[in-house]
Amino acid sequence: MLPHDDVDYGTPKRASDQQVTLEIDGQAVTVPAGTSLMRAAIEAGVSVPKLCATDSLEPFGSCRLCLVEIEGRRGFPASCTTPAEAGMKVRTQSDKLQKLRHDVMELYISDHPLDCLTCAANGDCELQDMAGTVGLRNVRYGMEGKNHLGAAKDESNPYFTYDASKCIVCNRCVRACEETQGTFALTISGRGFDSRVSPGQDQAFMDSECVSCGACVQACPTGTLQDKSVVALGMPTKSVVTTCAYCGVGCGFKAEVKGEQVVRMTPWKDGQANDGHSCVKGRFAWGYATHKDRITKPMVRERITDPWREVSWDEAIAHAASEFKRIQARHGHDAVGGITSSRCTNEEAYLVQKLIRAAFGNNNVDTCARVCHSPTGYGLGQTFGTSAGTQTFKSVEQSDVIMVIGANPTDAHPVFASRMKKRLREGAKLIVVDPRRTDLVASPHVAADFHLQLRPGTNVALVTALAHVIVTEGLLDELFIAERCEDRSFRQWREFVARADNSPEATEAVTGVPAREVRGAARLYATGGNAAIYYGLGVTEHAQGSTMVMGIANLAMATGNVGREGVGVNPLRGQNNVQGSCDMGSFPHELPGYRHVSDSTVRAEFEAAWGVALSAEPGLRIPNMFDAALEGSFKGLYVQGEDIVQSDPNTQHVTEALSRLECLVVQDIFLNETAKYAHVFLPGSSFLEKDGTFTNAERRISRVRKVMKPLGGLADWEVTVKLAEALGYPMPYAHPSQVMDEIARLTPSFRGVSYAKLDKLGSVQWPCNEDTAEAGTPTMHVDGFVRGKGRFVITQYVATAEKVTRRFPLVLTTGRILSQYNVGAQTRRTDNNRWHDEDRLEIHPHDAEERGLREGDWVGITSRAGETVLRAVLSERMQPGVVYTTFHFPESGANVITTDSSDWATNCPEYKVTAVQVSKVAQPSEWQRGYEAFNRQQLDALERRGEAAAAEAALVMGK
Repeated sequence: MLPHDDVDYGTPKRASDQQVTLEIDGQAVTVPAGTSLMRAAIEAGVSVPKLCATDSLEPFGSCRLCLVEIEGRRGFPASCTTPAEAGMKVRTQSDKLQKLRHDVMELYISDHPLDCLTCAANGDCELQDMAGTVGLRNVRYGMEGKNHLGAAKDESNPYFTYDASKCIVCNRCVRACEETQGTFALTISGRGFDSRVSPGQDQAFMDSECVSCGACVQACPTGTLQDKSVVALGMPTKSVVTTCAYCGVGCGFKAEVKGEQVVRMTPWKDGQANDGHSCVKGRFAWGYATHKDRITKPMVRERITDPWREVSWDEAIAHAASEFKRIQARHGHDAVGGITSSRCTNEEAYLVQKLIRAAFGNNNVDTCARVCHSPTGYGLGQTFGTSAGTQTFKSVEQSDVIMVIGANPTDAHPVFASRMKKRLREGAKLIVVDPRRTDLVASPHVAADFHLQLRPGTNVALVTALAHVIVTEGLLDELFIAERCEDRSFRQWREFVARADNSPEATEAVTGVPAREVRGAARLYATGGNAAIYYGLGVTEHAQGSTMVMGIANLAMATGNVGREGVGVNPLRGQNNVQGSCDMGSFPHELPGYRHVSDSTVRAEFEAAWGVALSAEPGLRIPNMFDAALEGSFKGLYVQGEDIVQSDPNTQHVTEALSRLECLVVQDIFLNETAKYAHVFLPGSSFLEKDGTFTNAERRISRVRKVMKPLGGLADWEVTVKLAEALGYPMPYAHPSQVMDEIARLTPSFRGVSYAKLDKLGSVQWPCNEDTAEAGTPTMHVDGFVRGKGRFVITQYVATAEKVTRRFPLVLTTGRILSQYNVGAQTRRTDNNRWHDEDRLEIHPHDAEERGLREGDWVGITSRAGETVLRAVLSERMQPGVVYTTFHFPESGANVITTDSSDWATNCPEYKVTAVQVSKVAQPSEWQRGYEAFNRQQLDALERRGEAAAAEAALVMGK
């Protein structure tokens, strides 16, 4: 059975080594010290009425429904705010308590609309339930007095409504916004009878600081805050626990449905990555799954200028397979390849790389991690011996110092950010390393102790300067290093970082960060207690991305901040399954489990299981595929669930390469930018339409469960199986659980993973095998590193080849925004556009003034690779000389201007450093005009997809 518990215990669980035993309604109960009487009672099966209490929030004690009697004490204390004590004798039921609760409830109902039968919350309302619990049948007080029944609704938010007439001022929504989300967007305005929940200063929700995470809606015990989808569709009839398909946090959700129609997504309180919290994307932006743009029938065409022709699954699969066979027969064994998806499941990524290796017969497989976190795999592999983060997200609750490098978790990983901000409010110290002033640097109730606002591209110089301070000021953890790390590599590294040219004073001219700030941050990190590093694409997407990852690992080892709670090196993965796609062998040089294809022993194991001979030669990386396509040796590509045209750098280079292919097969849910260059389109399935698993940034493997039938008829894994069979390589799987069983047999770190275990435990963390606990490994490298001894690596700073010049005097860097996700294919098809409907260019007012730019002006951004036009936003978040944009909208062409510069070890593109010039313009760029024309042509080809089928049918009828 799934460990799924819908019981609300009223107050949070307390951890204590001390146990206390008391008596509740004559029953002996033993609980940890600090447990509330309410929770102790409910855990013992004794029901206690409540309205203001819920187990995700600290007790508040306002509703007065949970009153109890304690022998030897006067009065009627609230059970939610009264801790259990040894020897207590508590009564939760008596005539007096019943009368008090009844009278309190009567007061609530006297100022509440009596519209239960027509209220959207009917059947899911705690106020309604409590009225029944206390036996309230009539209300003595009339409605002619002063009341709130005429209060106006706030319908401004696209996802939920706020009906103030139904508010009982229990404060749960306000507390959720503070305690769970940490935004502090809600307050109680007015006093006494005039008290009401207010977003901001009596603003509408959409005008306030509300980030639409849904915590307030989830916490509301009445119909005051209600999902608009529930208002429109009615109450769901069942729920299915699954995992969010947005970022790498991997939140657990309950998909609540009627039949096969999703009514709402609610965060699962037992989700171990999110503990019942959510963000605007996972909570509300799921409508894309049934959007009118979904393509649900296979299509083929000879040339990309032709209209699409709808065909059967069998014809589409047969056509794709015959094209791949033809290409290999004519151009050679290595002329085809594939790209796995970091949005699809582990099982689906595994099958795609298996198809390429076993059916195509080569290792030309890659994944989107190439353009985001491939340096993480390389850097952590070199230093620690494994390509993944070291901790759980919950570990941050034990951190004393948190260093965030090149990441913006409040926008990109908001549920983790809420957990982190809570720890910061409790007193943890914060160091932010970022060219941009993100919300973490300074926002209500959270502020960085140090913001090292470095120049883009100088990460390595800065991390080495931090190490210089730790070494030269005697801040090393000598015992940890002696016990856990290679002596030779440490001595070489120590000698290197101690050099005067690596000091903060010497590197200040390079990084732009004052030496005193670097020294202060280094001392805090080394001496402040448990210190954890969290980093993102601002670390990896650089020419020295791999070097920087190793520099971060060096810092952690040098200070002993590895191998226990509250410390570690933690990459914040971008997509929902980017960790899993890497684990599954999606790189051209590695089989599942990060084992090199040249290892004959490993290869023999897979050959025996798969029944084919496997190539020992690493295949082509994504950039190599593009280059080979342009030179004519690479002719066919199978792309599952990735949009490389929009997401990869130097867009014009990518589209030219795809235009040279003889067969591009795209498997997706929409006609994305890559599919516009395809010859075969295979309808994909959303996460709601399939079974499988995702692996999040903390190595947590969680189940994805089918909520509705695939709109196209087949789940993604079934499509790959059919394609493999058409290529002559049978894959006889009946269910994704069988695929996971095979992964477990062939991958040591997954040896103990099974669907049965996931259903039992909710999730596990790899490594999960016979050498670990049943649920796997929450914290890595506890007693030793995976590679044995930790290895220090010299991090020599090498300036990027992408130089600022008189022609290109500014540096462009890129990132994400809260409401949109990655290339926007999902979020752009939801009401999230209400917050962000176009990519804009942030520019410092000083740089804008020099160029005569004002807020909202159209500006041309020109680089060595291309030019695009965006609307300007004047912002002091950027330092002078640096501009910033997002990449969520294809017409923006953000990657038209990024170059081919990439990480020396992995080819991860240097998105974060592009030399540009910015100037005021009056019309779109040449590329944008060309894109608009091409897009119209492709949408027309899609619209005409029925014409060919109709003509063919008429021809058949005529015969």
